[in-house]
Amino acid sequence: MFIVLGTKSRNSSNISQHHLCSLFILFDISHITAAMAPIGKIYSYPGNYRVHIAQVAADLNNVELEFPSFQMGVTNKDPSFLSKFPLGKVPAFSSADDTFHLTEGLAIARYIASSGPASSQLLGADPKTSALIEQWALFGESELSGATIPPLLMVLAKMIPYDEARYNQCAGNLERAVKRLEEAVKDGRKFLVGDQLTLADLAVLGPMTLASKFLFDGEMRKQAPSVEGYLKGLLEVPEVKKHFGEVTFVEKRVQG
Repeated sequence: MFIVLGTKSRNSSNISQHHLCSLFILFDISHITAAMAPIGKIYSYPGNYRVHIAQVAADLNNVELEFPSFQMGVTNKDPSFLSKFPLGKVPAFSSADDTFHLTEGLAIARYIASSGPASSQLLGADPKTSALIEQWALFGESELSGATIPPLLMVLAKMIPYDEARYNQCAGNLERAVKRLEEAVKDGRKFLVGDQLTLADLAVLGPMTLASKFLFDGEMRKQAPSVEGYLKGLLEVPEVKKHFGEVTFVEKRVQG
């Protein structure tokens, strides 16, 4: 949005070209409007890396997110919550006008990434770049998160019984995925696609910060020496560090 400010002579009969041209200012207020108006609300428990991904995208796009009070097992079972998010899953996103609702962390992150001036950086400016970013984002969700969440629920959250066979299978899947990531960054690349931070990096960083706390141990890191440096490099980006903090690297894998 643009506002034109100007002055003219108080005596309309004496209007001159000079008076008409003086003190006209074209002022772009679109960035102020974006900064002032929240794009929406995210419901989730604290420390959810999928929310951190969305927060980084929001900061880069200069949009604001709100975080209503949320209690897992209570808020997401309330009829008013379930009327918008029938499965009761989090993170859950509601637009500022409460007419648009999303679940699934990657969908929320993609929507926020597309909602500001950094959209081309985060999602790609051409079809091939966008496809590569999407490839890595899905890799993060399916390969990395898929291998990390079940063991976490067994040995850290204690939400499901420890199953050694399943645990070992997940650890093997993570090791395979990490080797693929090592191939991508072993030449010292700071970012997976192009020379800027994208949703690809954020979608990989999220589950890897979690895996690093209990599963991505010293033995696995020996087989992928560049991955640790890549993750630490991402955390040098101010917007990333603000929301993800420091990465903790466990030396010995946590088991049941």
